Amino acid sequence: MKKSFYSYSGAVCAGLILLLWAPGSLLAQTADNAKDSSMVNVVNPGETWHDTQGNVIQAHAPGIIKVKNTWYWFGEDKTDGSPFQNVRCYSSNDLINWEFRTDALTRQDSGDLGPNRIIERPKVLYNRSTKTYVMYVHVDDHSYREAKVGVATSKSPDGPYSYIGSFSPLGHQSRDMTIWQDDDGTGYLIFEDRQRGVCIALLSPDYLTVVKEVALIPHSYEAPAVVKVAGVYYLLGSHLSGWSTNPNQYTTAPSMAGPWSDYKDVAPGSPNTYDSQTAFILQVGGKKTTSYIYMGDRWRPNNLSDSRYMWMPLQVGDGVMSLPAPTPWTIDVKSGTITTIPQ
Repeated sequence: MKKSFYSYSGAVCAGLILLLWAPGSLLAQTADNAKDSSMVNVVNPGETWHDTQGNVIQAHAPGIIKVKNTWYWFGEDKTDGSPFQNVRCYSSNDLINWEFRTDALTRQDSGDLGPNRIIERPKVLYNRSTKTYVMYVHVDDHSYREAKVGVATSKSPDGPYSYIGSFSPLGHQSRDMTIWQDDDGTGYLIFEDRQRGVCIALLSPDYLTVVKEVALIPHSYEAPAVVKVAGVYYLLGSHLSGWSTNPNQYTTAPSMAGPWSDYKDVAPGSPNTYDSQTAFILQVGGKKTTSYIYMGDRWRPNNLSDSRYMWMPLQVGDGVMSLPAPTPWTIDVKSGTITTIPQ
């Protein structure tokens, strides 16, 4: 978003709720209170989240990868506003309690990562053939006129990442973007080309550049997120409305090359997608089921450091994607089961 000046189920008994209390552990608080207050092992969409040290998590427009039994969360550090500061990395074994690991990509004295630059929407894939973690970011100047992608690599998931450089994919502008890996290891860059629409490009075997365009969806959407369920590809995006939220929509296809369907609202009952913008879709496969989590941002343009995370269970299947209204929830990552908590 931000740059469009171009523009479980079921009841939970009181006993279970008591078991969920874990003073000092993390992720979401019952209210925006002091960082040393008691917290619950429950995700409360839209509330301030703290890491295991009690510090406010700064990892906006997130991307997540799983390595063995650990998830790594990458996101934008907005402590001092919009200009690039860091890409931060947090880790978790349960998707609820997050430990700060490191600043995976940090500001430099000059160049793409220099002062007053824009680095957004960090996403990471693991390249099996090169045994390398590859990070893509949106690179821009303060006026959003460059519209490029930047690439960095690391041999460990949490970094530090070594910055390689930036480019215009296939000669086109790229603003909001994501990268995605298919079951066979094929990598894709999905990016918003303001002049043409949403472009899907094939990554090179080492993921360090793009090879060719495989699809162009001639509609203006940003903040792309991709998931594949039972052979159907889903692409979720946000309209271009600056910092203002809007009805996020999704399209489906039998392959990344398309054909892509007409867009539909992911939350028909909410004209502003519960005051959030999509950033990432996390698939959590367990012994009992596979669940999906919508990871969005509730931007606060007048105080970006206080922008909130809107993580909610997402219903996906049979060509339909649906985002229910936000409610507290928790997850058992071993079984893959998400449990919502009645209010």
